[in-house]
Amino acid sequence: MAICLRLRSCRAAGLLRPRPSQARRLAGGLSGLSPALLRTDSFVGGRWLPAAATFPVYDPASGAAMASVADCGASEARAAVRVAHEAFCSWRGVSAKERSSLLRKWYDLMMQNKDDLAKIITAESGKPLKEAQGEILYSANFLEWFSEEARRIYGDIISTPAKERRALVLKQPLGVAAVITPWNFPSAMITRKVGAALAAGCTVVVKPAEDTPFSALALAQLSNQAGIPSGVYNVIPCSRTKAKEVGEVLCTDPLVSKISFTGSTATGKVLLHHAASTVKRVSMELGGLAPFIVFDSANVDQAVAGAMASKFRNAGQTCVCANRFLVQKGIHDSFVKKFAEAIQKSLRIGSGFEEGTTQGPLINEKAVEKVEKQVSDAVSKGATVVTGGKRHPYGRNFFEPTLLSNVTRDMLCSREETFGPLAPVIKFDTEEEAIAVANAAEVGLAGVRWHSIFSVVLRK
Repeated sequence: MAICLRLRSCRAAGLLRPRPSQARRLAGGLSGLSPALLRTDSFVGGRWLPAAATFPVYDPASGAAMASVADCGASEARAAVRVAHEAFCSWRGVSAKERSSLLRKWYDLMMQNKDDLAKIITAESGKPLKEAQGEILYSANFLEWFSEEARRIYGDIISTPAKERRALVLKQPLGVAAVITPWNFPSAMITRKVGAALAAGCTVVVKPAEDTPFSALALAQLSNQAGIPSGVYNVIPCSRTKAKEVGEVLCTDPLVSKISFTGSTATGKVLLHHAASTVKRVSMELGGLAPFIVFDSANVDQAVAGAMASKFRNAGQTCVCANRFLVQKGIHDSFVKKFAEAIQKSLRIGSGFEEGTTQGPLINEKAVEKVEKQVSDAVSKGATVVTGGKRHPYGRNFFEPTLLSNVTRDMLCSREETFGPLAPVIKFDTEEEAIAVANAAEVGLAGVRWHSIFSVVLRK
């Protein structure tokens, strides 16, 4: 395993403590955290394997490097696929009852280690600890759900045009599933995909996001403890530099039967292109430009509460966060005023480990620069900063929760996903205009509307 980088700064932040007896091991961990869950090597075939190179993983709150992690490349990816394929030959024959039992054991271990797993999420993603704790419960529930569904992989008897014949449908596992996950839900996006794959009898190779590999590796440790057979669950972390070559291997290797990806639309298009060469089955959850529509008939206080929940969870870094707020002119001014007051009163910026923090850091400086660019573009084109609008002095990856008014459709924040704590408000007159603005996007994923009777959340 790799030696922790910048050990002094990490230790000062209370993140890492040296363990002199294991020089190549991740140097300690979060206070009171089980060292067994802190892994820095890849996990392939039931073994922890180093790579020829490593890459640093940074704490987004302090900017300090927490540790170096195995930087897997194309050769390691191919090897992991072969191992997963070999394991599939036996895992597919394991009874549904046994697969169910193993997934349940994995779930139980997650619940036993839920506090430590939540701390890992906060350390690597910056997510407030309360939100991280919620993610772990959400994440573990996928394993529980699929442990029960594993027993219900029924076939079907279908009537045919011929009276004397019936069609029998059997459901069988595909093979190796390549799972590529995002950094904003580093645990839940793994269990949601992997739980389903293992329940069906497939094996998996997971490539976690380069910013948040520790959650995937901690889950590997627990899967091993649960008795998941070697080669069924494999994790190959890699740096941003090697992500392209690893992704290409996973999408083109003929031994991979299925691709599951959650992430940006741009990356999804690249993966689809690669997967087309072998006509792989593909499931993707890509980015969006979610509209939040508020009509004159809406209860303003309720709409503001909904807007707060929709926009600022995980500092705006979720795929279904509202990206554009369309407010009808009759209540526009009241909505903007109360929205600003709620932002100023309810949101607290700080480290995810600090009590009361609701807004942690953005994942990295590139993410901050994107929000800055959108704010600058909007202001240059006539938008007004109602509150926020700049980096927060807490640290370079922190950005103030920001509300913009007088926003128009030609501004960047109206045309591209933000993935940050920026709420742009667009005034509209008629329902037809709101629909036109909401649909003026190449990507969707989610939408919310508020009117007199109830709110409706729509998700594609």
